[in-house]
Amino acid sequence: MRIPAFDDVKLLVAGDVMLDRYWYGDTGRISPEAPVPVVRVDGSEDRPGGAANVALGLSALGCNVRLAAPVGGDDAAGALGQLLARAGIAAYWARRPGQRTTTKLRVISHHQQMIRLDFEDAAEAVQPLGEAEIVSALDGMAALILSDYAKGALADPGPLIAAARRAGVPVLVDPKRADLSAYAGATVLTPNRSEFERVVGRCRDEETLVARGRRLLREIGVGALLLTRGEEGMTLVPREGEAVHIPAQAHEVFDVTGAGDTVIAVLAAALAAGESLPQAAALANLAAGVVVGKLGTATVTPAELHAAAHRWSPVQQSRGVVGEEQLLALVGEARARQEVVVMTNGCFDILHPGHVASLEQAAALGDRLVVAVNDDASVRRLKGPSRPVNPLADRMAVLAGLAAVDWVVPFTEDTPARLVEAVAPDVLVKGGDYRVEDVAGHEAVLARGGEVRILPLVDGCSTSAVLERVGRD
Repeated sequence: MRIPAFDDVKLLVAGDVMLDRYWYGDTGRISPEAPVPVVRVDGSEDRPGGAANVALGLSALGCNVRLAAPVGGDDAAGALGQLLARAGIAAYWARRPGQRTTTKLRVISHHQQMIRLDFEDAAEAVQPLGEAEIVSALDGMAALILSDYAKGALADPGPLIAAARRAGVPVLVDPKRADLSAYAGATVLTPNRSEFERVVGRCRDEETLVARGRRLLREIGVGALLLTRGEEGMTLVPREGEAVHIPAQAHEVFDVTGAGDTVIAVLAAALAAGESLPQAAALANLAAGVVVGKLGTATVTPAELHAAAHRWSPVQQSRGVVGEEQLLALVGEARARQEVVVMTNGCFDILHPGHVASLEQAAALGDRLVVAVNDDASVRRLKGPSRPVNPLADRMAVLAGLAAVDWVVPFTEDTPARLVEAVAPDVLVKGGDYRVEDVAGHEAVLARGGEVRILPLVDGCSTSAVLERVGRD
């Protein structure tokens, strides 16, 4: 997976900021005053939270970052300002005298959170950001991120979105409210699954999720949804075009605090760096897998992204025999990585050197090779009642063992035309004396701008010849 350079990316973050404060200590006894553990505090740490953590995440990537947010005139705002200044983040504070800057105090012992104490004003008491308070900060920015933690800063996001769109700046929103129409005009929303289903209702499967997501986008006038789904990964739903399902890539889940901040930060940075939306979503998913392995609100660096991309490289991904639904998800992820997907098909009843040579040639045409295999019933219809010699499971297992082959998938029809259209490979390959117009599925591939290639057969290699040699017709 390609990791872009973020050095020239300029982004504005606006929303609810908070100070995440951590107290650390050992626990060795229970309090005599109440049945609670006693933590002897011997260390502390302050970290930027909420929208400030999004800004910090962008800074860790190497981006040029500005942060606009309402804050109080208290010590917490001062502490936040110092932390952001050290990270090179320009704070565009909207000062609110008498207002408290949200502070979350977590007491940690032996890597476990014992209690969290929140110090904050009610959202209704917070004066939200106004259009004039971000317009000057928008100058020269490649994107605006609205980080809504429902603390009051983004109680009226409409004018902020409108100002950004007038300036030609895309807007990405991490939403918390149930009424997503408040974000009309945004480029991308990044709700988690529970936030999304709170609006559209429970989705029993991915098909329902995508359909309701696309309907919602059209109703509220937003360009795309990137749904974070925990251990199920992410789903990118554009208003037009195909949805992309991206499997989770977390090595170890230790703490999900701030994972949503990382997702929108990396998504926005990648888009601003010139990546496509599917590729940016794949990078955001990769970054989320890194950050959930850390304690507390955390960020990810380009070096960590490179390491994670290597760890989750195509060689490490799932290979072998797959079902159609799993294949489509894997192909979607490969396409998000901008890999070239090649597809071929056949009965492969008795695998011989000609098959192997053709598959190796096909694999050389791209990054991923999909082999679609006729099931037993379709082989009988095509070849006669004595075929296949080897059952479907055996034929697919042998193919899956070849180094050239990534995914093997069965199909039940006489031709793979329907499956080819669903997979939408970049290159469709067939071996033999076919013409392009005779290859099943060629219309769908060519219509999408793909390529159909005919590969020559290896002389003297055929299943019929093998059967003749062993006395079978």
